[in-house]
Amino acid sequence: MVRIPLLLALGLATSAAFAGDTRTALVIHAGAGVIERKALSVDDERAVRKDLNRALDAGNAVLEDGGSALDAVTASIVVLEESPWFNAGKGAVFNAAGGHELDASIMEGHTRRAGAVAGLTTVRNPIRLARTVMEHSPHVMMAGAGAEAFADTRPEISRVRPDWFDTDRRREQLEEARRLENAGQAAKPSTYFGTVGAVALDKQGHIAAATSTGGMTNKRYGRVGDAPIIGAGNWADDRCGVSGTGWGEFYIRAAVAHDICARVAYRGDSLAAAAEAVVNGEVVKLGGNGGAIALDRDGNIAMPFNTSGMYRAWIKPDGSRGTAIFRDE
Repeated sequence: MVRIPLLLALGLATSAAFAGDTRTALVIHAGAGVIERKALSVDDERAVRKDLNRALDAGNAVLEDGGSALDAVTASIVVLEESPWFNAGKGAVFNAAGGHELDASIMEGHTRRAGAVAGLTTVRNPIRLARTVMEHSPHVMMAGAGAEAFADTRPEISRVRPDWFDTDRRREQLEEARRLENAGQAAKPSTYFGTVGAVALDKQGHIAAATSTGGMTNKRYGRVGDAPIIGAGNWADDRCGVSGTGWGEFYIRAAVAHDICARVAYRGDSLAAAAEAVVNGEVVKLGGNGGAIALDRDGNIAMPFNTSGMYRAWIKPDGSRGTAIFRDE
């Protein structure tokens, strides 16, 4: 019989209890906007939910293996960028010139490290380049030709032809936007925006957040929205992480992602109350709309939005998971 000293046994028991209490959580979104049941076929809905679950599985596999929140959100976002269903990467919308300009950002909460890119045209996975900016440069944000020149120095970054991002569905949206414009009618921004995002809590209690987008259909003049702007469409600190999706101009003006976490940090608001007040309060008062996902260090999740739908999915600390699209879910 092997005898274990009492203090060592107590230490092992305490460590085991601590490890058992260290739970992970993950929440993702793939855009808020006008998402009506009648406009989404049964097959399309099934395909969307399948890709949401694939993104959840990718991030959760990292977390379950003891990996970092940063690796988890990267893994989830890459899956969403590879899907033609969402407005990021492969599914990016067209700009007014008939091309694509992609933006992304990533942030690690406990270190406040961050990286962002904007106006990309040939980088297959913008979130990977945003992370590379964070980890392998002295900068936080790079844009346009400069960002792609930096990508040339990093062999791990995959490049594609600009037309790799083309999809028939997005081209139809561009044509509809042009038709409305030619008729003197303004398209509702909520019809054409979309973003993907992920926030994760790892076993070390660290939070990371990431956001990626193709922007707005028919956008002009190198327009950049909130997704690559730290504090607007993306934020993480040691208490809280947020990824937004909505009318970017208003998310920038309201500093949405940072404001949510600031209310948690400085006022002691609950995550749910803070997210609700900013997304369905401040943004709406300014005239904007959209949604957000948020996660705190206790594993609480909030997913407020004020559009007819938001693609979203989650795994809570207790292991329960789900996907949702419509408001009544």
